[in-house]
This record gives sequence, C-alpha cells and structure tokens, in this order.
Amino acid sequence: MKFVDEAVITAQSGNGGSGCVSFRRERFVPRGGPDGGDGGKGGDVILEATDRRRTLYPFRHRRLFRARNGTPGQGKCKSGKNGEDLVIEIPAGTLVFDADSGDLIEDFVQPGQRRVLLKGGRGGRGNHRFRSATHQAPRFAQPGEPGSQRIVRLELKLLADVGLVGLPNAGKSTLIAAMSAARPKIADYPFTTLTPNLGVVQHGWGEPFVVADIPGLIEGAHAGSGLGIQFLRHVERTRLLVHLVDVSAGKEDEALKAFRAVCRELTLYDPELAEKPQVVVLNKIDLPETGTTVERFRLALNKYDILAISALTGQGVDTLIHHIAIRLDQMHESDR
Repeated sequence: MKFVDEAVITAQSGNGGSGCVSFRRERFVPRGGPDGGDGGKGGDVILEATDRRRTLYPFRHRRLFRARNGTPGQGKCKSGKNGEDLVIEIPAGTLVFDADSGDLIEDFVQPGQRRVLLKGGRGGRGNHRFRSATHQAPRFAQPGEPGSQRIVRLELKLLADVGLVGLPNAGKSTLIAAMSAARPKIADYPFTTLTPNLGVVQHGWGEPFVVADIPGLIEGAHAGSGLGIQFLRHVERTRLLVHLVDVSAGKEDEALKAFRAVCRELTLYDPELAEKPQVVVLNKIDLPETGTTVERFRLALNKYDILAISALTGQGVDTLIHHIAIRLDQMHESDR
C-alpha cells in the first residue's frame, strides 16, 4: 500500500572564494608584476537516489544542508581550492518539489539517478587576470560569487515493508501503536480498523521500516467477504508478513485454526502471497494459560520464526522489532 512520507529541507551551495591581490616580491625584482590567484569555486548541492535509504526519517532531524565554500586565491598565481560538493542521498521513489512554487524539480525513480540542485558560486579572479598594457599593476581582484539557496519539499510514496495480518481482534492496532508513533483506533469489537494504519518504526540502527496494519481478515475474504479483497491487495506489495495470532483463550486448537484460516485466505487469493516471508507472532501472552499454546505452536509450525509478545504490556515487542529489522536487512542485501 502507498504511504506518503514528506520532509522540507533548505539547501545552500558554497560561496566562491575571493580572488587575491598580490605582487611578485623577489630579490632584485623590486617591482614584480601582479600574481594574485583566483578563488576556488563553491561546492554544488547534488541530490542522488539510493537504495540504502527507505524513508525520509533522517531529514526530520536535519533540515539545513550546506556545501563547502571555495577558498581564496593566493600569491604566486595559486588558485584557491574548490569547495567540496554536497551529495544528499534520498530514497529511490522520491519526488522533489520547489517549496515556494510547488513545481516538480525531479522524480527520482532509479537508484543512482542524480540531479544538481544548486550550483556553487564561481571563484573571483585574482589581480593577475586584470593586468594589461595600460594597467600593469592592478590593485584589485574579484570577490567570489555567493552560493544560492533553495527550499525543497521531498515527497516519498512508500510501499509498506511489513504487513500485519490476522483475524479481527488479534491485536494488530495495539501492536502498531506499541511499535511506532501511530495512534489507530482501538476497541474490543470486530472491524475496529476500517482503513489500513501505517507506522514508521525507528529501531536502534540503520533505516526505519514502515508497518501496515491490514484490517482483520475473515473466512471468505478472498471472495470479498467482510472487508475483503480491498485489503488483501495491500498485502501483495509488502515484503514481509507478520502474522498475529491471539492465544489468550488458552485453547491451542482455536489459535491454530485462526492461523490456518488466514493462511488459507492468502492462498486462495494468490498462492504466491502465502509463500511470502512470514513471522508468526503469538500475542496476549500476559494473560493466564497461554504457555502451553505457545509451545504447541512452536512444535506444529517449526518452519516459521515464532515469537511471543504482549502488545498491550510491551513484553517482547523490542525483540520483535529487532527481529523484523534483521530480516528486512537480509532481504535488502539479497536483492542487490
């Protein structure tokens, strides 16, 4: 499913270095000619799409980006050093707009795609550039050109990395609220969630990931029952499924039946969907009589990664986030 992530940043290219006013001063050459060097060019600001980023989250903490200034020229016709260009890495799929006019600057589709957003200021010319037959000792040089500034809006249409699936009231909305800053409507009745909720999960390293809380599936969803096909379409585009199962009843057969019912709906809708990487998460383990259900799940479904949590109390949620982040990183590396 699509999720719009936005950020507004200010970019500033580097100033050009000033030209130098200087004259040769050597032994036996009391009146040497002008030898002031040119200033260095200011650094450009360049936008580059990369597959190393998945969200615009880093731009929430840094809003101002400046390229380096060029250095001034020196005597003996030495030119100043050019300012280093600033390359701003953005995720592939980002649209860049001028914040003032709203005009689209560039649609970054593929990793490696580049665009010079701002040119650095030109360096000023040193006084040796102004000598002539009629003006043999110019005592002036050009200042460097100032860099330019632009405010841009970044807009990223993301596909959720992780889809939370499960029967109604499995605790998906509670879990997404525990994992992220999302605040979905939570209540103890079926189909509390009428539209998919999205949350950006920030973990201890690397890129955040996006989780989609897919509204509860029921038997017959593949044919349109309940909220039906419209939500199964969202699951297609996610990379990893987190299958949430309510084990609070303490009835192993009911919990396994619920798990298999959702898997069956995924298979009937699209057999490839059921083969998507899946993590099974047993929820509500804070309630009594859940221990035997957890153990039976691990014996019956040993081909899956199985974790036990309580979304309500937070027990095991950090471990789940860590596990998902590692799985996504492994999938990302295998795609390269």
